[in-house]
Order: sequence, then C-alpha cells, then structure tokens
Amino acid sequence: MTTIAGTDVSGLCLGGNVFGWTADEKESFAVLDAFVEAGGTMIDTADSYLWRKPGNSGGESETIIGHWLADRGLRDQVVIATKVGSWPAHPGLSAPNIGEAVEGSLRRLRTDRIDLYYAHKDDPDTAQEETLDAFDMLVRAGKVHEIGASNFTPERLRSALEISERDGLAAYTAIQPQYNLMERDAFEAGLEPLVTAHGLACFPYYGLAKGFLTGKYRGGAVESVRAAGAQEYLDDPRGPGVLAVLDEIAAGHHVPVAAVALAWLAAQSGVTAPIASARTVAQLQELLAMRTLVLTSDELRLLAHVSA
Repeated sequence: MTTIAGTDVSGLCLGGNVFGWTADEKESFAVLDAFVEAGGTMIDTADSYLWRKPGNSGGESETIIGHWLADRGLRDQVVIATKVGSWPAHPGLSAPNIGEAVEGSLRRLRTDRIDLYYAHKDDPDTAQEETLDAFDMLVRAGKVHEIGASNFTPERLRSALEISERDGLAAYTAIQPQYNLMERDAFEAGLEPLVTAHGLACFPYYGLAKGFLTGKYRGGAVESVRAAGAQEYLDDPRGPGVLAVLDEIAAGHHVPVAAVALAWLAAQSGVTAPIASARTVAQLQELLAMRTLVLTSDELRLLAHVSA
C-alpha cells in the first residue's frame, strides 16, 4: 500500500484537468462527489488548469476543487496534488516563483496544506539546488507534505534525488510521467528503474492516451475538444491492434474498454495509480470499473505484445 500524507492512494487518481474546461462547477461537483462515494481518495490538479480555454486565465480547476472541499467539508478525507511551473502567470521553478505560486494554490484550494506538490515540468534555467531548497522550506513550514516531479527525464530526476540526499533537503517522493499502452518506452526504459530503486510513488498521466484507449474516438466517431488528441494514435500502426485486444478483453470481463486499459497500467511495475479524468458521472463509472478488474497474466502479456 502506498500512502501520501498518511492516506492510501492506490486504485485510481482522479484528474482535475477537465474541471473548469469541459466540466463546469456543477458537473465537477457531481464527479467529485461520486468519486469519493466510491472510495476514491486522491485528486490531481495544477495551477495552470486550464488557462488555455478562451475566457480562462488559469487556476480554474483549483478554484472549483477548493469550493467543493469547503462545501463538502472533506479536506481530511482526500489527498490533494497540485503543481507549479507551467502556468505562464507563474512560470518556472525559481524560489520566488514557487513561494508566490504556492500561496495562490493554497488560496484557491481553500486549504492550509498541499499533500503532494509537483514541479510540473523541469526548469533547466534554474539550479536544482534552488528549486529543492524552496520546496524544502515549504515542507518545513507545513504548507506542503510531500514533493513530486512531473515530466522529468531520468537524468534530471536522478540528479535531483542526489542533491536532496547530499544537502539534506526534502526529496521527490513521487513522479508523474506520461505512460500508457501507446506511450511506453520513456517510462519503462528510463524512469521505472529509478522508481523501483528509490521507492517512489508513480502516478502516470494520459493513462488513456488522450482518450484514444476508451475506444470512443475510432473512425472519427465522436466530435469533441479532446478528439484531436486521440487522432495521433488512430494514425499509429499499432492502434487498431491495441483497440481490438482491448475490445476482446473488455467483452470477456463485461467491463468498459477504458477500465481494461487502466487496469493494465495499474498492473505495471512501479505504478502506484493511474490518473484519469471524467467530465460526467457516467464517464467516471467506466473508469472506476478498473479498481476491481484483475487481468490474467495472458491478458497482460497480450496487451504488452500488441502495444510494443
């Protein structure tokens, strides 16, 4: 069992990137309510979600989650992960930026602490010592419980871990890489050995390959703002084979295709819990089916084979 801030975070981590984007506050509240009612414990967001939407400026997802936490009184029952470094309003991982950005996230989330605070992406223009010292100060102040690294190369993650150990600073305890059936090499070849060696938690994002692994976007069947992201995998020669095997396994277990893709991911070495988002409660239920789905060794090997 893996814990963050003393809470079990196995199973599924709910992605908050759709809150304030394709889901308004009422829809977001419904999804969050259903997630917690089903036993979910971890919610992932970022200060930058979702500044790219016309009319947004950033911080919308954190704001919605903060309103929900305050309205429902559930702060102590959930793990909140958020990020710093990729929002144009607070770019990079300098100490001043981290210090300012964390206060904004705490205010929007309406909480006194962040359970897991990620560097959203690497910042090669800032010394890692400066970044880690800033994170360490937040941990010592109680504003952050644990820190994580998102979108880091193995080399930069290894370097950061070595600096934290050398200087006695808070160290990254979790990573958030892109990892799914269609995107395997970067994690399996470089990051997984580090995860295992250092006992890091791992919460992969894009677990459904931008929606492709739900099977809903094949043949251009669905028009949505997310369909374009799935198109690259529709054009991948492996795509049809992966979907065909997912269809077969899903039919055999009487579960949605998305649940099979997430169950495969959850079964991989080093993975703590995949991250997936849902715009509606119906979509969430399809994802939650992965929590009780146990794939056979043959099914796991077949999926690995067709996605290689």
